Amino acid sequence: MKTFVNKLPGIALTAVIAIPAWLIGKIIPVVGSPVLGILFGMLLAFWKRPQQFNDGIGYTSKKLLQYSIILLGFEMNLFNVFKVGKQTLVLMAFTLTAAFLTAYFAGKLLKLDGNTKTLIGVGSAICGGSAIAATAPVIHADDDEVAHSISTIFLFNVIAAFLFPFLGHALGMSDQSFGLWAGTAVNDTSSVVAAGYTFSNAAGNLAVIVKLTRTLMIVPVTLVLAVYTGRKEAGNSKGGYSITKIFPWFVLGFILASVANTFLPLPAGMGSFLSQAGKFVIVMAMAAIGLNTNLVKLVKNGGRPILLGFLCWAALSVTSLAVQHFILRV
Repeated sequence: MKTFVNKLPGIALTAVIAIPAWLIGKIIPVVGSPVLGILFGMLLAFWKRPQQFNDGIGYTSKKLLQYSIILLGFEMNLFNVFKVGKQTLVLMAFTLTAAFLTAYFAGKLLKLDGNTKTLIGVGSAICGGSAIAATAPVIHADDDEVAHSISTIFLFNVIAAFLFPFLGHALGMSDQSFGLWAGTAVNDTSSVVAAGYTFSNAAGNLAVIVKLTRTLMIVPVTLVLAVYTGRKEAGNSKGGYSITKIFPWFVLGFILASVANTFLPLPAGMGSFLSQAGKFVIVMAMAAIGLNTNLVKLVKNGGRPILLGFLCWAALSVTSLAVQHFILRV
């Protein structure tokens, strides 16, 4: 109990930073609260804060971040996954593969460290900031790596929200085709909503369902990364590894929350409240990461992550259109 009390000042500081980020993010959803949280945190990183804040800031950026992913499960309705069917799953299999391969090979060419290219690949392929938040603790990414990835994903979220509807109309896409494209090729939920509903209501409805289905890919991806990271670390230390130690237990919580929201008679609005609480805690965690981020170093080394983010985004977008045209015949 005493240990947790020591963490309270740092947790409270991240909450104070998260509140304005959360409120402004609601007004400007294309930018998003997590990005503002990390930005406000980075601005305060120049403040020489008292040592008593550090334990809570570290706890928020690591442990509370994991708990927030569990709460996001209450946003998921598994019946929506069944509704979009085989067509969407085929599309996601191709787009996720394209994004991961691009992140791996282009990241090597750009000489980016493994964690940064993994986070950008996962953020591009799955669901932006939420996927980065779920993956970071599994691969033991540091705060600078998370900040690089979040800022990169944010840039292409904003571009996509404005560019995709224009391109969709220019290409003469149907509501179904555009909904599938936006749902699989735009990173963050807020940008998917903005792009989808700007095109049409029908496209927006489909894009959101596809996007939420895509969020479920957090589960297999984090499990694979946990096993890979555990084996790599065990190999480096010349010892074995324990599946119970490397297993990302918060992902199991995410699955259980999704099942509960789908099949249990929860009180009206409870699932939405819990998922919103999870999103607020993510903003707190991003603020904590910002507080531990070297802004000068971030700006200095920002070019290569942005180029990798563009390449992943381009691969995702082109693959989604190609699969629709040549395989699904939408």
